[in-house]
Amino acid sequence: MKRLLRENGLAIVMMALFAISLIGQIVTGLIENNTDRVEHGETPLGLAAYLASGHFVEAVFENWESEFLQMGAFVILTVSLRQKGSAESKRIEGEEDVDRKPEAKPGAPWPVWRGGLVLKVYENSLALALFGLFALSIALHAVGGAADFNDEQAMHGASERVTPVSYVATSRFWFESFQNWQSEFMSVGALVILSIFLRQRGSPESKPVDAPHAETPG
Repeated sequence: MKRLLRENGLAIVMMALFAISLIGQIVTGLIENNTDRVEHGETPLGLAAYLASGHFVEAVFENWESEFLQMGAFVILTVSLRQKGSAESKRIEGEEDVDRKPEAKPGAPWPVWRGGLVLKVYENSLALALFGLFALSIALHAVGGAADFNDEQAMHGASERVTPVSYVATSRFWFESFQNWQSEFMSVGALVILSIFLRQRGSPESKPVDAPHAETPG
């Protein structure tokens, strides 16, 4: 157990924080949604019904889509773009280990040994996975958003209904998306810039404390 925690501590803690935050969102979202339903004379939802509701699905996936978009974009952009002095950038000149041509050697993942199309896909698998999760999240955002919009219309006695496809064409859908996208790109940009001048000893997201500001560690 001690070895497991030492070798996987970062992933375990991050997923634990995710689980705690998600539970917090479920509890507070259920209370908030039921308060609104009671005010409009509707029956409160149970936990299972709430987890399948548009209110919950939309809230979760409109945030997930922005996370996967910014991570996928950052992975792709850092292949060719540089930022002098930033711990988040490759060196301004020259190639690095991540640029080298893969070789079939002991310990290499099986796609490297297989070669061909399998290797080509594997060479880009991280970005493909992130953008795939982004596409799935934005689709579920549309499904949940349409359901939540229809529920709101019903509570207010309106007859207007939308499908997930037509919901994507509304300003509400894009407002929900852009308000999350801008914050994600801002936070990544802030990390890129702040890591030029500021330090956190022991973190791989920082340069060594005594490194010059202009040094790009790579």
